[in-house]
Amino acid sequence: MRTHTTCCAMAFTLCSVACPTLALADEMSSYAVDVTAKASSDIRTRGISDSLNRPGAKVTLQVAHESGLVALAEFTTVSKKQFLDGDGAGVLLAGGYRFGDPDAWHYGVGLAAEMFPGAQFKAPNRFDFQTFTPGEEHSTHYNSQFAVLEIGYGALEGRVARVLSKNYRGANSGGVCGAQLQFRDDPTKGLECYAKGERNSRGSLLYDLDYKYALGINTNLKVHAGYQQIENFSEADFADYGVGLVHR
Repeated sequence: MRTHTTCCAMAFTLCSVACPTLALADEMSSYAVDVTAKASSDIRTRGISDSLNRPGAKVTLQVAHESGLVALAEFTTVSKKQFLDGDGAGVLLAGGYRFGDPDAWHYGVGLAAEMFPGAQFKAPNRFDFQTFTPGEEHSTHYNSQFAVLEIGYGALEGRVARVLSKNYRGANSGGVCGAQLQFRDDPTKGLECYAKGERNSRGSLLYDLDYKYALGINTNLKVHAGYQQIENFSEADFADYGVGLVHR
C-alpha cells in the first residue's frame, strides 16, 4: 500500500531558533560548527509523525571540516506510544565525506545510525497455520543503521540511504504482519503476510530529493519529495512530499 502525505513546514513549525554558525580556525585547519534548535507542533520523519501528532523538539549539531569530513548528531523527542517502552527520545548519529562544488555538482558518502533508547516491542514473528495460533513472541528494537550516498547540483540535492541493519525501524514479520493482524478488521492481509515466512527489512532503500530557493538572506523555500522502499514488505512502502519555509 502506498500512501501520499502532503505537509507544509509553515503549518507544523511553531518556533524555530537557529544558533549562528561558529567558524573556528587555526594555522593547521578550520572547521565550522552549526547548532540548530527547533520546537514544532509535530515531529515528522519521511512524512510519518514520530511524535504522534503532538508537539516536540529537535536539536541538531553539525561539524564540517575543510577537508570535507562531516559529523552530525541530532536529538529529538518522540512519542512513547509510537516507540513503545522507550525513553521518549530519538538519536541520529552520522559521519561522512562531502566533496565537489557547492554551486555545481557535489557529492557525499557516509554512514548513519538512528536509535531510540529503550524502545522495543514484542510480537510473534511466525504464525502456526496448523493450530491457527501465533508463534512465540520476540522482542524487536527500532534502531537502524544506514549507508548514505548524496548527489547534488547547486540547490538541488538527492540522497539514497540503504538499510544495513537487520530491520528498519522494527519492520520485520512481527512488526508488519503482527500489526496488520492486530489492528485490521479483516485479518486476511495479516495472515497472508505471515504465510510468506519470517522476514526482515535489511536492504530497504530510502530516497530523498530536496530543492531550496533563497527568498532572502536567512529564508529559503524548501520543496521535498521522498520515498521509502521496504525490503520484503511492499505494504510498508511510502511516499511523502512537502513545501515549506526554512528560516535560519
